[in-house]
Amino acid sequence: MPDEYRKYSGEKIDVEFSLKRCIHAAECVRGAVKVFNPKQKPWIQVDNADADTVAEVVERCPTGALRHTRKDGGAAEQPDPEPTVKVVKDGPLYLRGTIEIELADRVEQGTRVALCRCGHSENKPLCDGAHAKCEFKDDGQVG
Repeated sequence: MPDEYRKYSGEKIDVEFSLKRCIHAAECVRGAVKVFNPKQKPWIQVDNADADTVAEVVERCPTGALRHTRKDGGAAEQPDPEPTVKVVKDGPLYLRGTIEIELADRVEQGTRVALCRCGHSENKPLCDGAHAKCEFKDDGQVG
């Protein structure tokens, strides 16, 4: 599960993106299409919005595929004060907070992650979007 992040540098903030973690939830595109536009190259144009907007949109990413580093003295991402788990209908579990995933050979840490529920991910325990391809169905209700 080692994550490979590509860095997109801006004047006041850097954004890193991991294709392995991205499940195309599209929070970034909906939040700031001038910054996150898959139709342009490179698809992340960090300086097309102010650093606060970029940081806020990056932190909406439910999988941790996007992360940021402020260069302007702005606040680093803070984990949610209480851990939360959201069961997504026909999709993964979204976890937010201070997260540690203990693997056989290492511990992965982060503030946002999507865990596979369908069993078909090639990136277990992380979700890779396979639930859409295998037509996984679950209403997300407990019980």
